[in-house]
Amino acid sequence: MKTRFAEKIYVGILSLTHPDGSIIPLKLVWPDGRQWNIDKVSDVRPGVARKAGGEGVRFLCRISGHERELWYSHGQWFVEGADI
Repeated sequence: MKTRFAEKIYVGILSLTHPDGSIIPLKLVWPDGRQWNIDKVSDVRPGVARKAGGEGVRFLCRISGHERELWYSHGQWFVEGADI
């Protein structure tokens, strides 16, 4: 049986990088150009994207009142989409 993963949706992120190297994402830009402000980042830690596969830095964010996981891996940002 084949393992099924969710789709990785690569997104644009407007972010602030501090002198110590820490990154704060400020705005998410969807591939079609829609944009959402990131209201709060409540947790940042290395992790495994369980639904989409792969690993990176997981940012637990509040976007438009909803808690979402935002991932940063190898210079790219992504969110986990629906199972495919």
